[in-house]
Amino acid sequence: MVTFDRPGYGESDPDPKRTIKSLPLDIEDLADKLELGSKFYVIAYSMGQQGAWGSLKYIPHRLAGVALVAPVVNYWWSSFPANLSIAAYKLQPLQDQWAVRVSHYVPWLVYWWNTQNWFPGSSVISGKPNFSPSDWELLAKSFGEGSPTSLQKDYVTQQGLAESIFRDMKVGFGKWEFDPMEIENPFPNNEGSVHLWHGDDDGLVPVSLQRYIAKRLPYIHYHELPGVGHLLPNYDGMKEAILKSLLLGEY
Repeated sequence: MVTFDRPGYGESDPDPKRTIKSLPLDIEDLADKLELGSKFYVIAYSMGQQGAWGSLKYIPHRLAGVALVAPVVNYWWSSFPANLSIAAYKLQPLQDQWAVRVSHYVPWLVYWWNTQNWFPGSSVISGKPNFSPSDWELLAKSFGEGSPTSLQKDYVTQQGLAESIFRDMKVGFGKWEFDPMEIENPFPNNEGSVHLWHGDDDGLVPVSLQRYIAKRLPYIHYHELPGVGHLLPNYDGMKEAILKSLLLGEY
């Protein structure tokens, strides 16, 4: 199993020209450099969904299977009915509504918006994400008072916020080159599978949007988990369940 720092994060070089297409091409290049073979699996969590949807669109011939785990959604994907995306958008805290709106309509303002002191920026960036009660309980149980998350954050953002989280927001909530809900089944002969995992208590990504995506793409195996929040992979047994469904077909 291979993980990597996406452009601008950790020790990976920034890519000011990063797009939804460039990330799957990075994945393909890395897989070839590491000689992973002609096909490989992609597991994407949260904002990492850019790599998963991009892989399904641009390098489907290289995929053995894909798992999207609590994937962040772009409210402006054209296939969403307006009433659905607007209702989901309004479920977010007001500061997050503005943060994603700025990312979409005026991306050149993202850095200023999230660093100025007159208006609240993204709750995630401010360190107070709209996690569910179950997420906060999980964090307290896992880390207690001696949380190592500050050290992790220092590593992740060591090259600055502009080319890491802010670039992610511009790409993720910006104008996509395609609509994920128009992607054809990459495995028409059942030679692989696509899974989408989401908790119905996710405070960052409204579950209603994932339900609609699963409805529009019948080839997706949709797993909705009651009482589970955005930190889905860290709930008991979830890592194993995600891997078994992808690798062994155990749903």
